[in-house]
Amino acid sequence: MSSSPVSTPVPAQPYGRPPLRTVQVLGGAGAGSSAHVRSLTTGLAARGVRVTVCASVEAEGEYDFTGAGAQFTPDAVSALRAVCAGADVVHAHGVRAGMRAAVALRGRRVPLVVTWHGGGPAEQGAFGRLGRVLERHVARAAAVVLGASSDQVDLARARGARDARLAPVAVPMGAAGPDAAADPGKVRAELGAVERPLLIAVGSLVEHRGYSVLLDAARAWRVLEPLPLVVIAGEGPQRTELARRIEAEGLPVRLLGRRRDAAQLLAAADVAVLPSRWEARSLLAQEALRAGVPLVATAVGGIPELIGDAGVLVPYGDAAALSSAVTDLLADPPRRAALAAAGRAQAATWPTEDDTVAQILSVYDELMDRRR
Repeated sequence: MSSSPVSTPVPAQPYGRPPLRTVQVLGGAGAGSSAHVRSLTTGLAARGVRVTVCASVEAEGEYDFTGAGAQFTPDAVSALRAVCAGADVVHAHGVRAGMRAAVALRGRRVPLVVTWHGGGPAEQGAFGRLGRVLERHVARAAAVVLGASSDQVDLARARGARDARLAPVAVPMGAAGPDAAADPGKVRAELGAVERPLLIAVGSLVEHRGYSVLLDAARAWRVLEPLPLVVIAGEGPQRTELARRIEAEGLPVRLLGRRRDAAQLLAAADVAVLPSRWEARSLLAQEALRAGVPLVATAVGGIPELIGDAGVLVPYGDAAALSSAVTDLLADPPRRAALAAAGRAQAATWPTEDDTVAQILSVYDELMDRRR
């Protein structure tokens, strides 16, 4: 793929004035924020906004921001500074992207919006101190900080944000991909879970995802009959450590690596498991409830307000509670059916992609009004 910017025609004079020019900045962002920027780009471009996405070439290859109506530019510092110079609003997604955008905007009066996709309990030591310094700098540099969950809004305010608001991020309806309706039976057969329960976790193999606790819980499931199969879709630095434990302890767990068919895997599962130390507006939680897959998750971050009573919540780090919650669900089909129905009902209350785009656009318009 070429890294050259690609222009997409847009209406010349929306609302009777020159088109609003925005730059969306991604930097080290995960799948949820990348999918959000793709969705946001589609909605903004359809409303006559000129959108430039500054991201890695790999992200452009996977999410096709140009196909959504954006101009794409690679995330080199010089390229970011150049596109920010001609923007009306710069919108960064995540703290690292916010820091890069703040540096690129230094000396300019272009307002910066930051969606706080990350955050959560502070790390310890030097790395944690550096993270808090970055958070403070980004929070204070932004004209508006948008948090996907209430605790993110509170954190942004604690870090010195002048204006922090709740802005839930909608999961794009098309995020599942063209094969979302794949036969669950075929998926289960390919995984080796035809006559046994299938449990699924999705997310990068990093410490805060809590997979070590999931493996602790999987030890207890070895006594169940039939033996459940746990699959983890994701890749990351903990792979070697997790694989070593799975083999050494004989755990019924498979590491699938990074998968493009995670939605199909999820739809075939009996239970979705989210053992994270912290989450804001978890992509897995949203997709599980939308698909009617019972969810067992840790009561951390934005998870309780996201799922309400439509899932089973357990304390983070409590392998016994996690094991017991899953075991109880596997033994109770009516309870699983009730959670499936409750999950779909809860998902229907979440903002749509159009709602999200409208809220973001209202923030941009407000910032433009301040400059007039």
